[in-house]
Amino acid sequence: MLTTLFKTEPATRAKHSPLDDLIRALGKLPGLGPRSARRMALHLLKHRETSLASLMQHLAATQQQVRTCVRCGNYDTQDPCSICADANRDASVLCVVEDVDDLWALERSGAYKGHYHILGGTLSALSGLGPDQLRVAELMQRVAQGEITEIILALGATVEGQTTSHYIAERVRGLNIIVTRPAQGMPMGGELDYLDDGTLLAAFKARKNI
Repeated sequence: MLTTLFKTEPATRAKHSPLDDLIRALGKLPGLGPRSARRMALHLLKHRETSLASLMQHLAATQQQVRTCVRCGNYDTQDPCSICADANRDASVLCVVEDVDDLWALERSGAYKGHYHILGGTLSALSGLGPDQLRVAELMQRVAQGEITEIILALGATVEGQTTSHYIAERVRGLNIIVTRPAQGMPMGGELDYLDDGTLLAAFKARKNI
């Protein structure tokens, strides 16, 4: 009887508050850990009428308006993207990069005025990334159209980047297409997005055949 009267219910699991969820979401962003996420969340809350409101507007607009270019894989508010649709760019030269941030880095440098193709990664057996997981088939479709005369393999100077470059070079061998890669200024193990504009400019001016 007494056992029944004083029997306690099992403790219910505490629900996460919106603030906890915000910190957890911010902590998943690249370069942000738990402490940085907490500081960012605190800043947004202290300035909820300005910073937080503005951020929410920009996030909503990005979700609704930004799309992936069906041709090159870039992000833009139009499809094809503004780079692919620019008649002043050289459509006969195609620069193959790993991801969108590499395209942005090259655009900042002003070193390149052709078109792009974003692979979405590099070949990696450890990560389970083969040609079917990358945008290699789309690249070959663009090559088959016959407009491209040069492919620049601007992939990172890593083992995976070099392996991917050689794979693509073999795929287009015999198709009367010049295959080049950036030369000077790209250190082994380096990634395009971390290189300064001058280094990228020098690398593209000194590209050579593979």
